[in-house]
Amino acid sequence: SPDSGPRRFGSLEDERDYWRDLAAKYKQCAENAQEELREFQEGSREYEAELELQLQQAEARNRELLAENSRLQGELEAAKEKVAAQHSEGSRQISALEEELAQTRAIREQLQRYIRELEQSNDDLERAKRATIMSLEDFEQRLNQAIERNAFLESELDEKENLLESAQRLKDEARDLRQELAVKQKQEKNLASVDALLESERRDTAVQATLSGPSTPAAPRGPGLALSTPGSLRRGFEDSYSATPLTPAARISALNIVGDLLRKVGVSYGPLAWLSRFRPLPAGRGRPVRPCAFPARAALPPPTRSVFPARGGARLGRAAWALPAF
Repeated sequence: SPDSGPRRFGSLEDERDYWRDLAAKYKQCAENAQEELREFQEGSREYEAELELQLQQAEARNRELLAENSRLQGELEAAKEKVAAQHSEGSRQISALEEELAQTRAIREQLQRYIRELEQSNDDLERAKRATIMSLEDFEQRLNQAIERNAFLESELDEKENLLESAQRLKDEARDLRQELAVKQKQEKNLASVDALLESERRDTAVQATLSGPSTPAAPRGPGLALSTPGSLRRGFEDSYSATPLTPAARISALNIVGDLLRKVGVSYGPLAWLSRFRPLPAGRGRPVRPCAFPARAALPPPTRSVFPARGGARLGRAAWALPAF
């Protein structure tokens, strides 16, 4: 090889052949290099043209990108300004929201305290409600008892009014019976005096007849005494005053009835007097009782205890009250 140093040849032909071969070799290499150069130049031209085209395209793209960059820079600046404005606005809003949050927390704490107070008040009200319900139930029970007692006393009041009417009627009848009894007693006294007078006149007439003889008739002493017998005089007296005489048994029975009614009125007078403190007697209800004076022998002792039938078949024992003075 050429790099191995000077070559030693044995002859000129060898050296000539060597250099001829070497020149042919280099010539071939030069031709190959030229061919490659030509191909490279052609490729370079094509590549250069392509690069030119790409460069033009890149320049156009670069111009477009520059324009886009400028536009985006403007938009970026605008966006920065907008972001800055929004940031400042957001900061103001955050500050306002923080203040509102602090106020809301304070209001929340107040509301929580108010809720606790309301819950405590609600518990107190519920306890008061339960106590009120219990009191109301007790009051309703007592009211029902009072209504029942009032109804019972009203029934007794009606019974008392009926008894008062019956007692007044019996008082009137008793007064009439007493008047009739007084008239009868007066009649009996008059009849007794007439009988005594007639008996004395009969004795006088008999004495005069004995003294004078049978020829002297007995003359009557007065025009009102010209009766044949005492029996006829008594009958005429009774016919002139009353056609239906009252027997002593009937008078005693009537007085007993009046006494029983007066005892019943005296028993019912006490509870009704107690009731009159709560509910006065309506005007015009019942007939007014007229005062009637009884003789001393008709006075009756007040009863000690009486039992009246109550509503529903029950019997109620009550201490009797003294009979009021009429």
